Amino acid sequence: MDRCTIDSGRDIGAIMRKEIEIAGRKIGAGHPALLIAEMSANHNMDYGRAVEIIHRAKEAGADAVKIQTYTADTITIDSDKPWFQITQGTLWDGTTLHKLYEKAYTPWEWQPKLKEEAKKAGLLFFSAPFDHSAVDFLEEMDVPCYKIASFELNDIPMLRKIAKLGKPILMATGVSYEKDIRLAVETCREEGNDQIILLKCTSAYPAPFDAVNLRMIPAMARTYDCLTGLSDHTMGHQAALGAAALGACVIEKHLTLRRADGGADAAFSMEPEEFREMCEGIRIVEQALGAETYELSEKQRREREHSRSLFVTEDIRAGEYFTPENMRSIRPAFGLHTKYFEEILGKRAVRDLEKGTPMRFAYVEGMEEREDELGLDG
Repeated sequence: MDRCTIDSGRDIGAIMRKEIEIAGRKIGAGHPALLIAEMSANHNMDYGRAVEIIHRAKEAGADAVKIQTYTADTITIDSDKPWFQITQGTLWDGTTLHKLYEKAYTPWEWQPKLKEEAKKAGLLFFSAPFDHSAVDFLEEMDVPCYKIASFELNDIPMLRKIAKLGKPILMATGVSYEKDIRLAVETCREEGNDQIILLKCTSAYPAPFDAVNLRMIPAMARTYDCLTGLSDHTMGHQAALGAAALGACVIEKHLTLRRADGGADAAFSMEPEEFREMCEGIRIVEQALGAETYELSEKQRREREHSRSLFVTEDIRAGEYFTPENMRSIRPAFGLHTKYFEEILGKRAVRDLEKGTPMRFAYVEGMEEREDELGLDG
């Protein structure tokens, strides 16, 4: 049994060198983050709108479209009892779970056709199932991976069923205690499935920035020895860019056509142009992150010519001493390295030197034999 252990000292570099492959797309450090457009309920029960969201997601720079697979009756029961009332201070307060999901679910008969639309657009397509029948349905559709929603992370029987399928699993952690995350990870590994991506998530709609805690992205990677990412419900793209800078290999945001169209999730969803700005920003951040290297680019090497070195700064006659006035550290960098300054001071010049001459060992009495040394970069 491969059980995870907490180890805050684990090498984050080694962890983030892990790779998971989803339908040929490699996920992990060294690869662009997988950018997921979450459709959720933003189709507003209009199939044509769902199709348009898929194509607008592609145009905006998404790599994948994700939906949700449930019905009101598979996710809850039709009851007006107090436990089924939504009263947590959300956008949906004042109704029941069943009534909300009746309006928000994605009709199952659409889903194979939406998968084909996504394939034609060049997008990965997968879903979050909410019960065993949804898992069976999605397996018939041959989805490449599974998403576990925050509120389902503690559904261990369903998670075990999914883990046994051997496909990558993205798990949101929005309402989970540490022990919940640990149990979910352990459950997958007990079934021989280590293709786990934990998504930092704040289950508030929209989520306030001071509750996002992006630092948990690398922290969870260390703790659970797995890839991590962000399922984001904040407004704007600032949190997503911060996640990319912290090494998130997956970033998920809700996408709608227009917030003004309304719908269960519209208020905290991005519009296509906003999604495009986020995608472009993330790709810029990824370029800027670069590699862990001290090597200079060709442009930097050229710019280094404007660095400092030792130059003759006053005319000097043969036999005169080098002084702080007639030899100085100045720009550019075509003379000797500045570290030789003290060593040369007080020695004699072996020839006449004009102001503006780059210093060389050949000009210094007693140092001529060192002329073959590079002397510039030390």
